[in-house]
Amino acid sequence: QVQLVESGGGLVQPGGSLRLSCVASGRRFSINTMGWSRQAPGKQRELVAVMTSGGSTNYADSVNGRFTISGDNAKNTVYLQMNSLKPEDTAVYYCFADITPYGTTWRSDFWGQGTQVTVSS
Repeated sequence: QVQLVESGGGLVQPGGSLRLSCVASGRRFSINTMGWSRQAPGKQRELVAVMTSGGSTNYADSVNGRFTISGDNAKNTVYLQMNSLKPEDTAVYYCFADITPYGTTWRSDFWGQGTQVTVSS
């Protein structure tokens, strides 16, 4: 029903920036929340940023002030602007969406396949 595709990952030097994108496609739906999580090898998955349909945002303490989540409703796309990147930001970043299909009241979560972000000199 819904597919999420991330892009924008890659290799960047410490202090650099990357902009991740996530496009949601499929049957018509409304988005309740969208966000990003990340997972490094041997570590637990960490919630990075969340944005609600009302525009409110929340960030993990580890990225607050450096990362910004935003969206484009017309394109069903959510972005994660990452600035002042640190080696500890290295992880696979996953997009997620909590959606409600038009004409229903139920909610369902979907996740993308992830995009690798590597911060290294």
